[in-house]
Amino acid sequence: MLSVRATRPLVRAAILATYILLVEWTRALAAIASRDAGGVLVIGGLAMVLTAAFVPFDRLGLGTSRLGLRILGGLALAAVLLLPAAARASAAPILPAFLAMPAVVVSIGEEIAFRGALYAALDDLGGAPVAIIGSTALWTAAHALSHPPEFLFAVAAAGLLLGLWRWACKDLVGPIVGHVIADLAL
Repeated sequence: MLSVRATRPLVRAAILATYILLVEWTRALAAIASRDAGGVLVIGGLAMVLTAAFVPFDRLGLGTSRLGLRILGGLALAAVLLLPAAARASAAPILPAFLAMPAVVVSIGEEIAFRGALYAALDDLGGAPVAIIGSTALWTAAHALSHPPEFLFAVAAAGLLLGLWRWACKDLVGPIVGHVIADLAL
């Protein structure tokens, strides 16, 4: 039987995971049905930011200490995330200009949700391995409706890379920077 102390992290992680998946899947379905993909992305991104409402900044991996290094790390992450795109025949970005700002909002929201609040909850539940594997698995599941099945391996690899960075550097700034740049370039 689970003790009350062990139950709280489990319940918190389950609630966060459910909320995040519902927001992501709703956003994906609404983007298909809507004529306003930009609005859907912004609302979805802002809904993801809400996951951090009761999580201290330090638990999220946010802060301003060593900010320059953290941003530089994000640029390095972006370079790695963009390697598959570099292999594409066409070097031109495929993101329409009117979706640039919505892509930034949703990228930030996803990082705060997955590698911020959810990672912290899963870390409380079972440590870094549970946080890394759990956030990567949920990240991949969350993208199942918005990406073709053959692309989900790349989504999982990106989630794993960002989760490992979050663990190794105790940092969310780098994953935010890397994710924003990668989404803008793809």
